[in-house]
Amino acid sequence: GWATSTTLHSTASDPAEMEAMQCLEQGTQKLEEGDIQGAKELYNRSVEIKRNASSLFNLGVTHYHLKEFDNAITAWKESIALQPASADAHTNIASAYIISPVARPDLALHHLQHVNCLEIPYRIAASLSPEDPEIAFNLAAVLEATGQLEEALKQYKRAKEYGVERAAMHIRNVSAKILGKTIKIAENTDSTDSSAKKSDS
Repeated sequence: GWATSTTLHSTASDPAEMEAMQCLEQGTQKLEEGDIQGAKELYNRSVEIKRNASSLFNLGVTHYHLKEFDNAITAWKESIALQPASADAHTNIASAYIISPVARPDLALHHLQHVNCLEIPYRIAASLSPEDPEIAFNLAAVLEATGQLEEALKQYKRAKEYGVERAAMHIRNVSAKILGKTIKIAENTDSTDSSAKKSDS
């Protein structure tokens, strides 16, 4: 049944589909050459001709590189609507939510959990691509933002091990936060003791 097939080949006779695919391929070539703006225009054209998950996904990538995070998120969400199983799109949305000027770690975590479907979101790094330092780094940022500092530290260390230089600074920051939290807990324990003594008098 050609009619029900969703492969690109079955609809290659559709001129719109062919034109959209052409724009998609040209856009990817521009992206590889480092012309992000040019790539974005071609992906946009591809999406206008015929909306498909690949064009929307790549359009999101160009928005992300141009720091147009809201547009990137919108494009990736639409891509996910057409192709719900795209782990890459969910991971990218999570990154965009973290890097956005107004970070939304809760939404980032939601997308990371969505990818993994396990209760423990930080397993995503290992399950998707254990050697991908960017995934480990993004995950660490989500965990840090949601207050899971020990887990964040583990992932930052992993990212650094695999060559993400900027992870070193985050390792120091998170270590300092953990230390700060420990000191605060100790101080709070002391102050509750002393306030208890004051109320006795």
